[in-house]
Amino acid sequence: MFAELLLKNRRAAGLSQQQLAQLSGISVRALRELEHGRARAAQQRSAEVLADSLGLTGADHAEFLAMAHEGRRRRPTGNPNGSPALPPDLVGRQTELDWLRSVLLAGDDVAIVGQAGVGKTVMAAFAAHQLSEEFPDGCFAVDLRGMDERPLEVRTVFERLLRALGTSSAEIPTSVHGMESLYRSLLAQRRVLVVLDNAAAEPQVRPLMATVPGCRTLVTCRRRLAGLSGVRWLPLEPLAAAQANALLTAIAGEERVSAEPAEARELVELCGNLPLALRIAGDRLVTRPSWSLAHLVDQLRDERKRLTALSAGDLQVRSAFDLSYRGLSERARMVFRRLAVVPGADFGIELVRVATGLTEAEAFRHLDELLEASMVQETPVEGRFRFHDLLRIFAGERWAEEGTPAEHDQFRHAVLEHLLHMASAAGKLFLPAAESGGVFESADAARVWLDVEASNWIAALRYAGRKGWHREAVELAASMHWYSDDNWHRQPWEEIFRIGAAAAHELGDRSAEAKLLNFVGWALRVVKAFEPALDLHQQALRAAIEAGDRLEQMWALVHTGRIHQILGRPTVAMEMVEQGAKLSNEFDFWSEQVSVQYLFGSLLLAQGRAEDALEVLRSLHMRTQHYDLKKAVYRRRMATVLSEGVAQCLQALEQWEEATILFARCREDYTAIGALLFAAGAAHSEGRCWIALGEYLQADVALRFALATYGELETIAGRREEIQADLDGLP
Repeated sequence: MFAELLLKNRRAAGLSQQQLAQLSGISVRALRELEHGRARAAQQRSAEVLADSLGLTGADHAEFLAMAHEGRRRRPTGNPNGSPALPPDLVGRQTELDWLRSVLLAGDDVAIVGQAGVGKTVMAAFAAHQLSEEFPDGCFAVDLRGMDERPLEVRTVFERLLRALGTSSAEIPTSVHGMESLYRSLLAQRRVLVVLDNAAAEPQVRPLMATVPGCRTLVTCRRRLAGLSGVRWLPLEPLAAAQANALLTAIAGEERVSAEPAEARELVELCGNLPLALRIAGDRLVTRPSWSLAHLVDQLRDERKRLTALSAGDLQVRSAFDLSYRGLSERARMVFRRLAVVPGADFGIELVRVATGLTEAEAFRHLDELLEASMVQETPVEGRFRFHDLLRIFAGERWAEEGTPAEHDQFRHAVLEHLLHMASAAGKLFLPAAESGGVFESADAARVWLDVEASNWIAALRYAGRKGWHREAVELAASMHWYSDDNWHRQPWEEIFRIGAAAAHELGDRSAEAKLLNFVGWALRVVKAFEPALDLHQQALRAAIEAGDRLEQMWALVHTGRIHQILGRPTVAMEMVEQGAKLSNEFDFWSEQVSVQYLFGSLLLAQGRAEDALEVLRSLHMRTQHYDLKKAVYRRRMATVLSEGVAQCLQALEQWEEATILFARCREDYTAIGALLFAAGAAHSEGRCWIALGEYLQADVALRFALATYGELETIAGRREEIQADLDGLP
C-alpha cells in the first residue's frame, strides 16, 4: 500500500524517479524497490524527506507518514540471533568497509576471513547497519558457531531464517531441500542482507547462500573456505600502527592516551595491533580510571602473563585463540605447538621440518591447514610464514602444557643447532679459500640463506651466548667476518661479534678473543664510534700478543692506525699501519696481504701522498694477475684494490680518463657479486670523473645509478644528498 501511495504522489508532483532521487537524496534503486513493493516502506527519516520532497502538506503529509509507519510495522524484522553488537565506531577500517559496501552493492556476495580477534564480526555488523536503506526488507544475522564442537546444522539455520521471514512452524518443510526451495522463493520477493557469522566449513554455508537477485550474503570465517565459489574475499589483517593507536584512543579516551604517548605506542605493540586485544586493553583502562597506561604496559611486558592480562569480563584473547586451536586436526595442533621453538620473526618449510620431524610433504600439508585456519600467516616473501605475536605466545603456552620436558629439549635443541650449523657453514663460504659444495652449492646460495634466516640465526646465537654454548657461538661469530664486509648495513654486527668475543673469553681462547674483539672494533668504526673502537682494537692487540697470534696483532695494528688517522693523528697512524703491512707478508695473499696493503695505500692517499699510494696499489694490482679471478671473493678484493685504491689515486692525480674506466669496471664487479653499497660508491666516483671530463650525459647515468642504489638500500642519507647535489649541478 505504501508503494501505491508513493507512486501516486510522485506522479501527481510530475516528478521522475531520477528527479525525486535528486531532491530527496535517496537512490533511484531504493525508490524503485519501494514503488515496486519489494521494500514495504521507507525508514522514518527517509519517509519524512520523501514527503517534503513531494511537497505534501496537512492531511496528505500525515497519511504518507502513517502509511510508512504501518509498512515498517508489518515488515519482517526478526533476526534469528539478533544483530551483532556494534561498538561505538569502526576505527581504522574505513578502506575495508568502503570496499565491502561497494562490492555488496555491485551484486556480489562477500566472505570476510581472518584470525581470531581481528574484527570480522564487527566489520560485518557495521556493513549491515550502513546498508540498511539498500536492503529495506531487513538484515538477518545468524551465528553459525563454526568454532564450537558442534556448529549449527543447516536444518537449524534454515528453520530460524524461515521463521524470521514470517513462515509459521507448520509451513516449514521437513526436508532440507524443501527448506532451501522455500527460502529462495521468499527471498525472491524481497531485498535482504543475510549475515552468516562464524562459519565452519563450505557444506554448512553453501546451501544458505542467497543467490537471488536483490539479496546478498555476507559470510565471516576464521578458515578460508576455498571451496565456496561465487564470493569475493576480504582478508582482514591486524591494524596498522596509526589505526591501532586510534582505536585505543577511541576506547580509553584522547586525554589519557595523549598523556602517555610512548606507553600508548608500546601498549599497541604488545597487543600485536589486534582489535580484540586493543578493545580489551582499552576496556581495562576505562574500568580502572586510577591505572596509568604504564601500569598496564608493565603487566603485558611479561609474555608469560600477557594473555591472562588481556581479558575483560567474557572478552578473552586466549579463549578466542583456543577455539581455533581445538578446531585443528591433532597433527596440525602438534605442528602449531612445535613451531613455538622457532626463535626468529618468520620461518620457511626448512625450519618447519626441523621443528616437527616431518617429511616435506607432511609439513606442507599441516602448514596449509594452519594457514587455512588463520593460525599462521604468509609473509610478503614467498615461502615464508609467521605467527601473529599473540598467537606465538599462545603456541608457546600449548607447547609448555601439552609437551614433555624431553620433547621440549629435543626439538628446541634441534632447531637451534640446525641454525647455528647452517649459519656457520654459510659464513665460511665467503672466506677467500672456501670451496663451493657441501651444505650450500655456492656463496650466492649462502648469502640468500643468511639474509632470509637472519632473525633466526641471530636469535640462535643469542641463545648460545646465554646458555653457555661457547664453542658454537665463537664458530658462528668468527665465520661472519667476510660476509659482514659487504653486508655491514644489514645486521647488528657489534652485538654478534661481542657475543662471540664473550664466549671466547669464557673458553680462555685468547687468540679467538683477539679476532672477535677486532671484529667488534670494526663494527664500531663503521658506525663512527671511533674512540670505543680504538679501545677494542687495543684490547685485541694485548690479547693477540699474549696468545702469540701474529695475524691478529697485524689486524689490531692496522685497524688502530686507521682510527688514529680518522682522529687526526697521522704520524701514529702511519707507524701502526706500516708495522701491520710488514707483518702481512707472513700470511696469505688474498686473505690478508691484499686488504692490509690496500689500507696502507689508502692511508698514504689520505695523507696527501697520492703518487706513493698509487705505486703501492699498482704493485699490488700487478700481483693479482697471477690468480684465477673467477671466484667472487677474488673479484671483490680486486674491485676493492681498483676502486678504492688505484682509481682513487688516479682521481686525486686528476688522471680522469683512466680513473673513469676503472671506476666503471669496479661498479660492474661489485654489482655482479651483490656488493651494492660498494657499487653505488664506485658509480658516484665514476660520475664525478665524468663531470671533470665534461661528459655530462655519462655522469648523469652513473650518478642516477648511485642514487637509486642508495635509495633502494635506505641507508647513508648523507651520501644520497651528495649525489643529488652533483646531479643538480649538471648543466
